[in-house]
Amino acid sequence: MEINQLSENFSTYGQVLPDDLATIKALGFRSLICARPDGEADEQPLFAEIRDRAKAFGLHARYVPVQPSGATDADNLAFASALAELPGPVLGYCRSGQRAAKLWLTQQNAIE
Repeated sequence: MEINQLSENFSTYGQVLPDDLATIKALGFRSLICARPDGEADEQPLFAEIRDRAKAFGLHARYVPVQPSGATDADNLAFASALAELPGPVLGYCRSGQRAAKLWLTQQNAIE
């Protein structure tokens, strides 16, 4: 897995698959934030499947879907809320990890 660590508490990754969850747990992550809308690609697992499997591993999961065109103010607020509420470290994911990274960067810029 090529995980991009952005801070001590937040990293990003491309599409998480159900079989990735044991490794994600073993790497020490406690929560996931999915920034990819369901149905973006045929082979993509639904968020509910990831959430349910994550729960079986003791991982928390939150759905903050962002369209490829970019995050809205509501998306940024939902992400900030998820990040504040979920136990870390948190792994954000989407197709490539870029939308999750942009959400995190927007949050960091708002703090500064």
